[in-house]
Amino acid sequence: MNTTVQPPQAFDASILTAEQAAVREPIEQYFLGHAKDDASHMRNAFLPTAHIESMREGVFTSWPLDMYCERFKGTPAADEATRRRTIDWIDVVGNAACARITLVHGATTFVDYFVLLKVDGGWKIANKAFQGRPS
Repeated sequence: MNTTVQPPQAFDASILTAEQAAVREPIEQYFLGHAKDDASHMRNAFLPTAHIESMREGVFTSWPLDMYCERFKGTPAADEATRRRTIDWIDVVGNAACARITLVHGATTFVDYFVLLKVDGGWKIANKAFQGRPS
């Protein structure tokens, strides 16, 4: 049996639903965390139980949020002015959402997939899986 799964509708900031706009808030905190190299923005974006996961050189990595935040030292990258971060799409169903993000950071382009949950009236990134590749 062949099944074709269509990706969520492409992200268009001009036609956001109220929930998509709300989901965008922790993503914007995440973008600020990268831009300013500031872990406090990451802590605002993620649930404290979040994990950041990827395959790096063929090895599975899973960092709890505290370990991930140790990577941010408060010194923005020298090439920060040329870096690009975009939201590719957001899909929301009730209190759960997914989002795909693309970050062009110098010689590497990262694609991040977020699972988000609405908790205590606000959205937070519950987990992140990502892949980096040469730009």
